[in-house]
Amino acid sequence: MQRRTFCLGALGTSLMFRSVAKAAETYPSRAVRIVVPYAAGGGPDIMVRQFGPRLSVSMGQPIVVENKVGAGGVLAAQYVAQAAADGYTLLLGSNSHLIQKALQPSLMFDPENDFLPVTVIGTSPSVLVVSADSPYRTVQDLIAALRSRPGKMNFASGGVGSAAHLGGATFVTLLGVDAMHVPFKGSVEIPVSLVRGDTDFAFTIAGTAIPQVGSGRLRALAVTSRDPVPELPNVPTLHDILHSDLAIQEFWFGFWLPRKSPAEVVDKLYGATTAALKDASVKRMFEAAGTRVIQNDNPQAAAAFVRSEYRKWAEIIKLTGITAG
Repeated sequence: MQRRTFCLGALGTSLMFRSVAKAAETYPSRAVRIVVPYAAGGGPDIMVRQFGPRLSVSMGQPIVVENKVGAGGVLAAQYVAQAAADGYTLLLGSNSHLIQKALQPSLMFDPENDFLPVTVIGTSPSVLVVSADSPYRTVQDLIAALRSRPGKMNFASGGVGSAAHLGGATFVTLLGVDAMHVPFKGSVEIPVSLVRGDTDFAFTIAGTAIPQVGSGRLRALAVTSRDPVPELPNVPTLHDILHSDLAIQEFWFGFWLPRKSPAEVVDKLYGATTAALKDASVKRMFEAAGTRVIQNDNPQAAAAFVRSEYRKWAEIIKLTGITAG
């Protein structure tokens, strides 16, 4: 009796492995869903929807974009973490998820242990901007003003824990100066507040800043990328001025799968994404939105990158003393 039970168990296990292998072999055999934690019409959402048709060609199946907005991306992350690990539901994961977890450790998802990163597909720095009418023409001008007027100046953001908040808080903390944080309900209010003179400076995402600078409404003083941004010639990097790696802050996004997804599925999705990113039209589309196309060498490198970024953002939050409440 015991032998029969063992044999049946072994047979069942064998059939299960064959079933998993067969599923991975034929993946994808139906539409693949990308869960986007941003509102429809926002920058990342638009880029994913424009990228979707090219990825669909590589995958050989339709790509469906689903927006699941709320709690700074947390709702989407929790949803995908609990989805079937079959490759048909993936998250547009980003450093925003790492930031939210670092700010709120009690959140019911773990960006390191609940997902398998496939690859990063795009990255965009923030731009330190002031009004075009501002007296500050360089970063050094702004730094001098902050030091001569402690506690009298302010910076704008789209909310607590946003990229603009972290950029501004890191800037003043590294300088050892005091400036007031002015959070708005959304990032779209930042340029308006600068032009009106309600706020003195801000860190806005490149996709928002570049058109505003080009139109003559804002002036760019520095970028938070490691290297200069071609669309903003003669604008230095903040890293070169402050000489701190914590001044390198970029918004990046890519594809994450639920943790138990088969390795074969991860590799196939990586290969399809690689092929899609090679399309010249994708590069032009990303660049038009102030985003640079990038890709990790393989899914293992993507996981290592996420771990490294998680440590960095946790260090930034600890340094600045930012809290969720």
